[in-house]
Amino acid sequence: MTNLPTLRHLRHLVALLDHSHFGRAAEACRVTQSALSASIKELEAVLETTLVDRTKRCVVLTPIGVETVERARKIIKDVEELVALTASVREPLSGTLRMGVIPTIGPYLLPGILPGLRQAYSRLKLYLVEDLTERLVESLHRGQLDVVLLALPHDCGAVETMILFRDPFVVALPRTHPLAKETTIECERLWCEDLLLLRDGHCLRDHALSACRHADRRRTEGFEATSLPTLVQMVDNGLGTTLLPTLAVDAGVLLGTNLVTRPLLAHDPTREIGLVWRQGTGRRDEFRLLANELSERAKAIGRCAGNEINRHVKAGTMHGRCTAGFQSPCDDKRPRWGSPGSNPARRD
Repeated sequence: MTNLPTLRHLRHLVALLDHSHFGRAAEACRVTQSALSASIKELEAVLETTLVDRTKRCVVLTPIGVETVERARKIIKDVEELVALTASVREPLSGTLRMGVIPTIGPYLLPGILPGLRQAYSRLKLYLVEDLTERLVESLHRGQLDVVLLALPHDCGAVETMILFRDPFVVALPRTHPLAKETTIECERLWCEDLLLLRDGHCLRDHALSACRHADRRRTEGFEATSLPTLVQMVDNGLGTTLLPTLAVDAGVLLGTNLVTRPLLAHDPTREIGLVWRQGTGRRDEFRLLANELSERAKAIGRCAGNEINRHVKAGTMHGRCTAGFQSPCDDKRPRWGSPGSNPARRD
């Protein structure tokens, strides 16, 4: 019988490439450094080849070592999906699920929907990773994440996609700004404004520019923020105007500021919030169930937020919140986040 590597051998080799250091790789695998080193030597003996060049300064994998790691990732991912698949047949949305989420969605959506999701699926162990879109998509294809919650459109490679809801942009500006007198703002009116945006790498930047068809990007390059709260503070200090997703506004990102929002009049002033996973995964039905759960719970939050906003507007107690950016079920003139759609075979 052929002597074969174990999953433990493969996991240790993958960790060594990821961390480029025996000590850090051992810590990630929760074993001692000597145990990990012995495991790598066992793997080399089984495969009858040298996978790692060991020097005093650094750890370098040989060309065949690098190729072995890539094949090992796929083997580990396939075995994990096999285990998850059999678990999902017994009980959907149970066991471990690793979800990536971008910073312009996670803090504003997940706190409102995760408690109910945990209550409905008590055996689900949901691990969250917050990062920029590119790195999350890369982790998805490397098998380090199962699904990614992100904003579309975005080129994600060979993935399946379900759209959860549409998230309109609104113009955020100081209460004393001349445009604050308008009930709605045409995108062309922003072309001569200092439009503050997130820095490159945040997909919200590209989506905002696309929404307002910004003609002169030079006017957006003076100041850039790394997060939505920082962006809001910059606008509140009179440095310019910005576009914000309604999702963040309704979650309270403007609280404590002197900013107001106005709907943006444009061809398609929205981004789509979607869930993506690797094409061909055996857990497709489970991920579609998760997408439906997220979508329904997001819609419920949206309705509650709309009712709360309307209550404050009628009472005259709205401060630092969206006064024209959210559409409640009975007000068709306001933008809203909601109305999910799906395209499971779509590539973005």
